[in-house]
Amino acid sequence: MLFAAEPLAPTIESARKVLKQYYGYDAFRPMQEDIIRNIMGGQDTVVLMPTGGGKSICFQVPAVVQEGVCIVVSPLIALMKDQVEALKANGIPAAYINSSIGSSEANNIAADCLNGHLKLLYVSPEKLLSDGFLSFIRRLRVSMFAIDEAHCISSWGHDFRPEYTQLRVLRDQFPQVPIIALTATADRLTRRDIQQQLRLNKPKVFLSSFDRPNLNLIVRPGQDRVGGILEFLERHQGESGIIYCLSRKQCETLAQKIQAKGIKAGYYHAGLTPNQRGAVQEGFLKDDLQVIVATIAFGMGIDKSNVRWVIHYNLPKNIEGYYQEIGRAGRDGAPGTAVLFYSFADVMSLRDMLTKENPQLNQLNLTKLERMQQFAEAAGCRRRILLNYFGETLPQDCGNCDICRNPPTTFDGTELAQKALSAVVRGRERLSISLLIDVLRGMRNQAVLSGGFDQIKTYGAGRDLPYLDWYSYVHQMLNDGLLFIAYEEGYALKITDLGREVLQGQRPVSMKKFQPAEKAEKKPRGRKAAAAAPAPASREAQLFEALRALRKRIADEQGVPPYVIFTDSTLQEMAAERPVNRVAMLGISGVGMKKFENYGEAFIREVLAHGGNPAAQTEFDDDLPPRLDPDDAGAPRAAVKKEVNTEAGSTVDATYQLHRMGLSPEAIAERRGLALSTVQSHLTTLYTKGFDLRLEDFLSTQDLANIQTAVAQLGGQPLLRDLFDHLREDYDYFRLRLAQHYFRRLRGEA
Repeated sequence: MLFAAEPLAPTIESARKVLKQYYGYDAFRPMQEDIIRNIMGGQDTVVLMPTGGGKSICFQVPAVVQEGVCIVVSPLIALMKDQVEALKANGIPAAYINSSIGSSEANNIAADCLNGHLKLLYVSPEKLLSDGFLSFIRRLRVSMFAIDEAHCISSWGHDFRPEYTQLRVLRDQFPQVPIIALTATADRLTRRDIQQQLRLNKPKVFLSSFDRPNLNLIVRPGQDRVGGILEFLERHQGESGIIYCLSRKQCETLAQKIQAKGIKAGYYHAGLTPNQRGAVQEGFLKDDLQVIVATIAFGMGIDKSNVRWVIHYNLPKNIEGYYQEIGRAGRDGAPGTAVLFYSFADVMSLRDMLTKENPQLNQLNLTKLERMQQFAEAAGCRRRILLNYFGETLPQDCGNCDICRNPPTTFDGTELAQKALSAVVRGRERLSISLLIDVLRGMRNQAVLSGGFDQIKTYGAGRDLPYLDWYSYVHQMLNDGLLFIAYEEGYALKITDLGREVLQGQRPVSMKKFQPAEKAEKKPRGRKAAAAAPAPASREAQLFEALRALRKRIADEQGVPPYVIFTDSTLQEMAAERPVNRVAMLGISGVGMKKFENYGEAFIREVLAHGGNPAAQTEFDDDLPPRLDPDDAGAPRAAVKKEVNTEAGSTVDATYQLHRMGLSPEAIAERRGLALSTVQSHLTTLYTKGFDLRLEDFLSTQDLANIQTAVAQLGGQPLLRDLFDHLREDYDYFRLRLAQHYFRRLRGEA
């Protein structure tokens, strides 16, 4: 049985082998290796890493390497289930104990723990602290406690859960067992509270970058939200996504309108029965539902990696919650989109709600809401605002938010501001934002007429501008301190001293020109765009869709979510690289030995069916890393060189001879009738074998310097995908692979 024999030595070398063997990755992401070293050294650890940043690997890999079982405290049943299924798919023995399993199954899991057959056991905080369970785990050899979603322990956090505060007893009962606290969303105050509440012993805090550069951030005006959402879905056909609404009624109504367009959608909120919520969630996980419309009750327990977009129908209560929710898009590293619809009416509704919810935290919650409002109304890079909130500085604008793509132009807005300020004063400072705009535009509705505002001098003074323009300019005046809102007086606008100076012509005002949201976002360049929203004629896109369909069939047969088989980013790399042999398939990020044994042949056949090169199927196969034998508890086994048949050898040699003649990869592919990716695979294989290639044909000295700088900035041995994104897609995977092997030659490693 797996892991039944002696465990691996707890070294970073064995951790790297586990990463390759069971997860299919060649190297840890930045910071993961340092975190794992600290954990294996028996130290308490705090990990702050964005959703999709690889937090789970930080405790799962040392749990596999070390003796004993890791107890993982997780807040939701669905989250446990997803992570355990993913671990099992990778060949790692794991289980969960919660209310969803019967006593017989729980007894079997307990026996496996006692016999040393499990490496990770997931439990809820309530179960962990229940009568008898602490006594049970005292009989185990516990390697560590991993506290997931650790921000739940702090009353300063956005998702405080009282039961988490009782976890402090772990330090009393298990003083020698290290505790690992992990979260994706915690500001400075919450981070400090986590350490104090769990009574951590001189913990080392690892604060990863909160930047999610693959997320496209968009804020749109709150008018015609339904129409905007339906247009968005038309452009993102077949992509999984979540829409968050403030109320249950909004969820149900919007889901019905989406269904009426022929899109498979469901709704999810606390008013449904557990069975109903479970059915909706299961349908979404298995890709039977494309869209979920939900309150914030949905999503925390979702480990679905192929969510491509998240839409907020209403303004979230705080930046922590917003950041966690948008983090559910693009967890696999592939492009994701986050759209927020914003109106000041949402702010008013949330202020009323927060005031009633918890009076003791009233000021804190309102302050956090104001920060969220500032983000929505920002005229500068949105990503920089998000990162600043979490104490991180982005040195330049991100280039992947609506503001960066469409920078606002400025103009002299003094006269425009004076019109609005005059209307506020002449309206005796009793006008709300919407009423002020109606007065300026000369509307004749009941509110205007009953207040007599149609009689003031500035009535209709701004009828040349549409509502959305005025809406933007009034909010800029609020942000610039010319006006403020008297919440206690029905949200009436009041003029400030600064506003009076502008009104009297003593101070000019610069305003940002209003630009309506584009009907379609500008698409990112390069292969990432093709993978996210491929053109129908693209061979790569056709193969990606075929691989997705194959993944869905296998997942349905096995009763697991499709992303447990392979993530979207793994399929995108397969579609780009077209692996047709064992070496090439194991070189795809996310394809570990267990998954190759289970699914490799089926996916290679699918690649071959879409134009792969059968002759390359048995190419050189001696550059595999030493593998771990699943039946030998991880004992290293030397890589075995496969026999190279004449056909395979000749096809690679033919590519080499044409390269020596001076032909480009494109010319070789055309002459030989091969896919360009196949020729590039030949050239990469030849270079790794020590053959001399004209490297300057593919990489200049400046290119190599740029790539080497990117490697140093990312740290460690970054994945090709991370390099690809970091370098803004300027270099394809072929050139990045050649560069990696070039650097290895320089270091004497090849």
